[in-house]
Amino acid sequence: MSNVENMNLSLVSPDNNLGRYLDQIKKFPMLDADEEYILAKDWLSKQDTKAAHKLVTSHLRLVAKIAMGYRGYGLPIADLIAEGNIGMMHAVKKFDPEKGFRLATYAMWWIKAAIQEFVLRSWSQVKIGTTASQKKLFFNLRKIKGKINALEDGDLSPKQINHISEALNVTKDEVVSMNRRMLGGDHSLNSQISRNDGEEAEWQDLLSDDRDNQETEYANYQEKNIRNKLVLEALEHLKPREKDIIIKRRLMDNPKTLEDLSKEYKVSRERIRQIETRAFEKLQTTVKSKAKELKLIEAHEY
Repeated sequence: MSNVENMNLSLVSPDNNLGRYLDQIKKFPMLDADEEYILAKDWLSKQDTKAAHKLVTSHLRLVAKIAMGYRGYGLPIADLIAEGNIGMMHAVKKFDPEKGFRLATYAMWWIKAAIQEFVLRSWSQVKIGTTASQKKLFFNLRKIKGKINALEDGDLSPKQINHISEALNVTKDEVVSMNRRMLGGDHSLNSQISRNDGEEAEWQDLLSDDRDNQETEYANYQEKNIRNKLVLEALEHLKPREKDIIIKRRLMDNPKTLEDLSKEYKVSRERIRQIETRAFEKLQTTVKSKAKELKLIEAHEY
């Protein structure tokens, strides 16, 4: 276990008093892009645990915000936050500031993954649901059922099963099995529970919507647009053949095979692979240089 994972966060623990914990983590300052870059480099090159600690604590508000979205699974919020904090530590351990993007964007995947793994471990009805397809079903089934007006208690129709199966790229049997487990067993999603405000609600109404909040979606949208723009600009630095091969191999919805391009250019497949590799390296270098220059700069608000 690395120094990051052994990090002592006992002074800021959600275990005893959630309100006090949320007040405490607000005191940790958010980092601007330059400070975050320097701290991340100090951790990577020197294993500076103080730098890693600052990176983690400056993002504890992000962890808490994501964890709050999973309250509807009936698990203690303190446990959800604690698991998310572990995910945050893993993110810091793996984060490479040279990629050109902010830690918050990278960490969200690790935080959500850690929390979702904990939810899956804790729900006895889905303990066998640990394959990638079953996880996808567990965290997306209700959302898709809502879109097709299939939230009533009971089995799905063949048409609904087929739609969900295709939307999530899972088998029809997996859809039927997961739907039955989530409607029955330990926690019926249609059972009545008391909300914090004293009102009654169905269990399923309090389940997390796994989509990002509006602020996060907008930040991701901005970064995606910037990345796309950088790639398009970088493509113009390639030679015509390199550009054509990269586009056809990596940027098309239905990429061309090495065999297709070897016939088109009348060279060997190995030669196409070499050109593609060299062109991609050029593309990465140009994008990274531009990203570093721009700093993709605005910090995420949370």
